[in-house]
Amino acid sequence: MLRLGRREFEAHEPVIMAIVNRTPDSFYDQGATFRDEPALARVEQAVSEGAAIIDIGGVKAGPGEEVTAEEEARRTVGFVAEVRRRFPDVIISVDTWRHEVGEAVCEVGADLLNDAWGGVDPLLAEVAGRYGVGLVCTHAGETQPRTRPHRIAYDDVMADILRVTVGLAERAVGVGVARESVLIDPGHDFGKNTRHSLEATRRLGEMVDTGWPVLVSLSNKDFVGETLDRPVKERVVGTLATTAVSAWLGAQVYRVHEVAETRQVLDMVASIAGHRPPAVARRGLA
Repeated sequence: MLRLGRREFEAHEPVIMAIVNRTPDSFYDQGATFRDEPALARVEQAVSEGAAIIDIGGVKAGPGEEVTAEEEARRTVGFVAEVRRRFPDVIISVDTWRHEVGEAVCEVGADLLNDAWGGVDPLLAEVAGRYGVGLVCTHAGETQPRTRPHRIAYDDVMADILRVTVGLAERAVGVGVARESVLIDPGHDFGKNTRHSLEATRRLGEMVDTGWPVLVSLSNKDFVGETLDRPVKERVVGTLATTAVSAWLGAQVYRVHEVAETRQVLDMVASIAGHRPPAVARRGLA
């Protein structure tokens, strides 16, 4: 059982986390949801298309202009409060590695802290425990926030992913985060080259076997682009293929840009696996 905010999800129930970037320089939409009204419209659309979680980020993952904790909070806190007011039942996640920002967004209604940088600020888990919210524990290869890996190497990338994410998850429970509200994330592209991310996908079942719910953030990432030699705006098909494989291997939460397309992929995989009946089944029966 995965419990986030007011919602509970069974083990085989796939969950969509829709990305809403509160940044002027995001790699995918170049700031399309930096202003409030487009961002709120994005939330409404994502919820209508089947997203259970809205993931709000105030700093892009890649290198760029410095964003202080104060500026990150300015971009996210008021917006979290407004989303909470307008969408009382949606699960609100905030993509941050800073405990100061985590505390500020929890004060106004966040349900989940998405730490994409592998516990670089150990106080963030303590904030999650104190406020009774969930935590995403990610493998980032010990890279610092907003840096790209350079000639990074692993003896066994999945072994390192398991060591780090399970360790972070167990520590989170130790500081008060509810076990059923902790997720682990292999961290595609974070501290990894393309071959590492492909291997992490291929061996995703090893993460699922730990018993911790697995979140994957695949959407339009560089490993998809390099694998297919496609620019950012032409990576949807590769992303959806990777999503289908991840779903078959047992991942539960999917952080995405394209909600409606992802919903169809997850429903189809769930039906093939026998976890979901067809929406309509008339063929050969009429």
